[in-house]
Amino acid sequence: MFLEKTDLDTGTHPLVICSTDLERNFIGGKGISVLKIKEEKGKMWTSVAKYLRTKVHPDCSRILLQAQKGKCSHQKHFSVSRRPWQHSSRTAQEVQTFNMSVAIQKVEALEANQFICVHWEDGSESLYPSVWLRDNCQCPNCFLHSAKARKLLLENLDVNIGVKDVTLTQREKKVHIIWPDDHTSEFEAQWLKKRCFSEQARARIQEELFFSECQYWGYDLQLPTMAFEEVLCSDESAYKWLVTLKRMGIVLLTGAANRQGELLKLGQRIGFLRLTFYGPTWQVQDKVDANNVAYTTEKLSFHTDYPALQFPPGIQLLHCIKQTPSGGESEVVDGFHVANKLKEKNPQAFQILTSTYVDFTDIGVDYCDFSVQSKQKIIDVDEKGQVVRINFNNATRDTIFNISPEKIKPFYTALKEYVNLLNSTDNKYTYKMKPGEIVVFDNWRLLHGRQSYQAGTELSRHLEGAYADWDVVMSRLRILQKNVLVRK
Repeated sequence: MFLEKTDLDTGTHPLVICSTDLERNFIGGKGISVLKIKEEKGKMWTSVAKYLRTKVHPDCSRILLQAQKGKCSHQKHFSVSRRPWQHSSRTAQEVQTFNMSVAIQKVEALEANQFICVHWEDGSESLYPSVWLRDNCQCPNCFLHSAKARKLLLENLDVNIGVKDVTLTQREKKVHIIWPDDHTSEFEAQWLKKRCFSEQARARIQEELFFSECQYWGYDLQLPTMAFEEVLCSDESAYKWLVTLKRMGIVLLTGAANRQGELLKLGQRIGFLRLTFYGPTWQVQDKVDANNVAYTTEKLSFHTDYPALQFPPGIQLLHCIKQTPSGGESEVVDGFHVANKLKEKNPQAFQILTSTYVDFTDIGVDYCDFSVQSKQKIIDVDEKGQVVRINFNNATRDTIFNISPEKIKPFYTALKEYVNLLNSTDNKYTYKMKPGEIVVFDNWRLLHGRQSYQAGTELSRHLEGAYADWDVVMSRLRILQKNVLVRK
């Protein structure tokens, strides 16, 4: 079954998936009510010292009251008609409403001029450290606007700096700062608001930058499907494609030609594909003396591609050019979802798989000769313990294993339990690709496999494959989001 990223009862995730980003901005992951925000607001600013010990007020409390009172959305199933991308990005109206609220009432220096407090007209306040403001001065001497890059050298930054004077310009309503060396900086209200250090503001900008919402799924996945040509020709469709890929981990594109080269068009759409030792694209078909287990007719167990690389490809694309009449079904499973199940069911197994480095290897000749070696943990987690990448390919798991002998059996036991969960009928989704279909999926999150098929006298099954990196995909997604919002 589908699971949501947030458990409202336990508050296990810092963000609640809501119908609008404005609402998500203000309620956070702890279900804080508007009334509670108002009640606490009067208590937190009794003194500067108390100000520094507590969290900055939530942004835009007045705007929250004006926002539509939608309920949190916890959809169990997915379809393109439900427009998941609208849950992952602000609409043009929401952006306009947010920007209208950016107006400064007054500004003051606090704590021996080590902090600047901006009082907004909506009644909220934001606190900015002086050293951060000096580091991010936007004047031409400190910032190269043509490259959007900092010119100020860190070795020239005084970390103990305080402002000499701070005022609010009358006409532009900008924050004007004079520093001890008489250097001046000016900051626009919208620029400051976007970079507010309150917990809610930081959560909002992180979601805007990284699209971190994730919808888990199991056997009852409704495979997101879009038209190949629309993705190529329409920015809005391309945006929907990539935001759905980020949230669901998989999208099926239909209507591509039954010939090689269609994946190159998708590569150009996002920027470029990733070149590996198997070439810019590669042909999945039965081959004599195959240099990869995928180039046989045998069953492929659940795996991620290329854990033998220190930085495995983030995205995989597979284009069905010819399909065998029987067998050859594709299987996918949400590795993050199953890893979370393992953590709940057997925390010790989860701990072993998130802490044990496993050797992977790949040696052969294709695009060029290669001898690849890496060490990966089967399950990678971030500093919060959230699963961020799966690294598992049983075919390329090396015979060399750099751990002590007494840890071998516990590792195998933990890995076997994870693999058993991956293969559970409750977790895996099976489908059969048709010629002209392209499946694009998250190679860090999903594990994929293939059922065996019968070899014939002629080529019976042919898929073309390619890789892309998440950095390239996310870059295009941010650009598309900006373009789509501007047009609206």
